[in-house]
Amino acid sequence: MRRLQLVVNPSAGGGRAQKLLPSVEASLRGAGHDLVVTPTRSLEHADELTRAAGADDRVAVAMGGDGIVGRVAGVVAETGGVMGVLPGGRGNDFCRAAGLPQDVLAACAVLSSGSERTVDLGIVTSASGEAAFLGIASIGFDSDVQERVLNSTLPLGQLVYLYGSLATVATWKHAEFRCTVDGSALDLRGWSVAVANSGVYGGGMHLAPDASLHDGELDVVTSGETGKLAFLRALPKVFKGTHVDEPTVDVRRAKVVELSADRPFRVFADGDPVGTLPCTVTVRPGAVKVLLPS
Repeated sequence: MRRLQLVVNPSAGGGRAQKLLPSVEASLRGAGHDLVVTPTRSLEHADELTRAAGADDRVAVAMGGDGIVGRVAGVVAETGGVMGVLPGGRGNDFCRAAGLPQDVLAACAVLSSGSERTVDLGIVTSASGEAAFLGIASIGFDSDVQERVLNSTLPLGQLVYLYGSLATVATWKHAEFRCTVDGSALDLRGWSVAVANSGVYGGGMHLAPDASLHDGELDVVTSGETGKLAFLRALPKVFKGTHVDEPTVDVRRAKVVELSADRPFRVFADGDPVGTLPCTVTVRPGAVKVLLPS
């Protein structure tokens, strides 16, 4: 039996989290857990609820999309608590990267049988403040895709990321990126720069296939200048991670990455806007305790 506080975003996944909530509550109470359910009103409210869970000696269980998971992780790292994760959004990419089940009831079982493991935490620092993330922070083409996904009302589920990608390609103009990777300059013209902690985003895209949540490093993936048709041909490869074999794609590892560009992209991570350019991305090794499969 564990003392749990469910920090749930009821609107995640187009209402998917809200629909799953009754069965999740029944499963966790049936397993004998001491459960408190606290729906969130905003990401800031999620911060408050997570701090309250830690103060009450409860495991803060993030249920919703990757945004709420990253938000809870940031507070748990700050307070020294423990968190759990239940898939309730469209992407659920942290679950994929961490080996958690995509089925929510199977993930509930991990809250009973799982053990505490530490995972790395990414941090984006910009003029708008400091934000934690577990997945991938990116700028450029990825930013424009996420803007479309964020504003989309189409009932497409995970396919909303594919829609966003195709719609963005049609209007895309290459950007000039200025980067510093562990002190070395990395400038390019092209599509995007991504800094990966877990390696998975966009509902199962393996952008950084060798990234690990446990290695204390970030994988920097850049996509250089190509024609739109060539980009579209290579795009499906990202679901298997084979896009990194493309000659215009570069992957390297670092602990500190500085990013800027020739136009004002927002920095997106875990599906949410987390900063502005210029920004610095760093990693805090083993900063978060998470209940994961034993």
